[in-house]
Amino acid sequence: MQNHIERRDFIKYSASILAALPTLSALSNVSSAGLTLPLGICTTYDKTDLLKRLGCSFVEESVGKFLIPDTGGDAQYEMNKAALKKEGLPVRSYIYFFPGKLKSVGPDIHHEAILERADLALRRAKECGSKNIVFGSGGSRFIPDGFDRDKAKAQHIALCQKMAPIAEKYGVTLAVEPLNRGETNFINSLADGVEIIQAVKNPWFKLQCDIYHMLKESESPQEIVKYGDYITHCHIAEKETRSAPGVKGDDFRPYFRALKQIKYQGGLSLECVWNDFDAEATKGIAVVKQQLAEV
Repeated sequence: MQNHIERRDFIKYSASILAALPTLSALSNVSSAGLTLPLGICTTYDKTDLLKRLGCSFVEESVGKFLIPDTGGDAQYEMNKAALKKEGLPVRSYIYFFPGKLKSVGPDIHHEAILERADLALRRAKECGSKNIVFGSGGSRFIPDGFDRDKAKAQHIALCQKMAPIAEKYGVTLAVEPLNRGETNFINSLADGVEIIQAVKNPWFKLQCDIYHMLKESESPQEIVKYGDYITHCHIAEKETRSAPGVKGDDFRPYFRALKQIKYQGGLSLECVWNDFDAEATKGIAVVKQQLAEV
């Protein structure tokens, strides 16, 4: 009798344990649950109605159009802030930090002018509740023919070491953006960007991951895994003509799997060359959502 009771209790206990464990189906759902990220588009703020309809979380604007307008100056900036307050769609990030005529490297550098512009841009980005400014500016960092590359690197690092504390002061991250060699000849890979970041040693100075530039430079998705701790923001476009996702049919899922592996939760923006903005943006966001769901 005692053995019968123990056996019965054991079966009951075992059944309760098995019931508490996830089923094979549930485990499958966990492993293929996809990746959900805040999505945005690099465009002008007057496109907010469309972006809202597409389910975007943010707009990515231009420093030279939104924060330090090339036309309209301070008055235009105040109008931009008013539109931001009215529409309510955040400007998470900014591109086009400073123009190529302001040189960070070479025989004739403009570090003081760059730092002055950086202070204003970062202060206004804070006023707008933004998270980061992308630090690309490939024309500025282009190393002139015959100029010593080690000296150029030292010049750029010296500038960044002065710029990072400004970002820290305003609580807005600067995201160093590697660009493909068709656009500049300095900082062309995630590894190059991390080298600068490690020299600067400031938590407000991080890495931009642009999948378009990675594709152009044949960078493996594994580089995302390798440098994941540094990545704060991402861009995407198709490789051949920088078209929006869905135009040529590029498969970004290997790069999305890498982002999932590092548990990335930052923003992902479409930064593209547009022929028909409304149609291509609509399809592009849908394609990105679909491919994210499949990783």
